[in-house]
Amino acid sequence: MTSLFHYSKASDKGVDEAVEALRSALAERKFGVLWQLDMTQTLQGKGFDFKQPYRILEVCNPFEANGVLTQNPLVGYFLPCKIVVYEDGGKTHIGLPLPTLLIDMVGDDQLRETAERIEATLKSAVDDAAQGE
Repeated sequence: MTSLFHYSKASDKGVDEAVEALRSALAERKFGVLWQLDMTQTLQGKGFDFKQPYRILEVCNPFEANGVLTQNPLVGYFLPCKIVVYEDGGKTHIGLPLPTLLIDMVGDDQLRETAERIEATLKSAVDDAAQGE
């Protein structure tokens, strides 16, 4: 599903299984997971009764990051790329904000092609991770 600001796919996999599938799909595309936040655990640890499984992954391809930061340091406001994995309505959802929309905010048309390439790669990883076994 594509909306105004994000790309998302639903899956029958559980959140943990989807995160592992996503890690694998990203690695195949030379993206690594730099950090993962278990938002459910974090909020529960702060005393909130938040039960929805919700993970936020920050992912990066060092080659691409070097290229865009060398071109325009404002792009660092969007790095690393975020991908969320959460359960809602009996399905697991995997999604990301669209890099093309984020890059448009810095007004650097020379980076548009790079953003399109990164977006296509991340969408492909999400699609693969969301697919059933």
